[in-house]
Amino acid sequence: MDFQDFLQYVPNLIPVELPAELSHVKMAPKERIQALKNLDVESKNPRIAAVMMLFYPKKGKTHLTLIVRNAYNGVHSSQIAFPGGKYESTDLDYKETALRETNEEIGVLPEKIEIVKHFTPMYIPPSNFLVHPYLGIAKEELSFFPDVREVADIIELPLSVFLDDEIIIEATLSTSYGNNILVPAFNIQNHVVWGATAMILSELRDVLRFTFSEKS
Repeated sequence: MDFQDFLQYVPNLIPVELPAELSHVKMAPKERIQALKNLDVESKNPRIAAVMMLFYPKKGKTHLTLIVRNAYNGVHSSQIAFPGGKYESTDLDYKETALRETNEEIGVLPEKIEIVKHFTPMYIPPSNFLVHPYLGIAKEELSFFPDVREVADIIELPLSVFLDDEIIIEATLSTSYGNNILVPAFNIQNHVVWGATAMILSELRDVLRFTFSEKS
């Protein structure tokens, strides 16, 4: 989709009611659905994080950025994710967390990003994080400067590919819930994207599709 066309939809996107769990379960491992049933997240005293779902133009076409995390000794090693990270006490709010971490991880300055919408927070049991996703837009082409300590690669995903059902797959993976588990996932540039990132992407897809269908 041309980026200027995409911008025309943005005002209509803002008031859309979030589908939340209805979207999340589409891309959730069955084991995660069971684990989250009747879960009192507040009782877990989760750590807070915020991530940026950043759209921007590249050669006139709308793109979404994702990162490939570096390998490390942790539950999210080498996974596909949104730029973002842990809330710090010096952050004014979670939006500032998302902007600060995006700058630190991929080198995009906060003033280049317009925050459009806060999406449904996602609780991640293995790491005990409650993640706040934000939809942001940069209105000019971007140069990325990844933090080599945290980011192995940057994925620039065309919106047209993101909305294509052909990228939805099932994959057999070893997860925190068990080994050789069949999970729904996205095949994004030969990366298997599953778990919390896939669940957040699912809500984003549903909101975008609803917005585009309503305006057309």
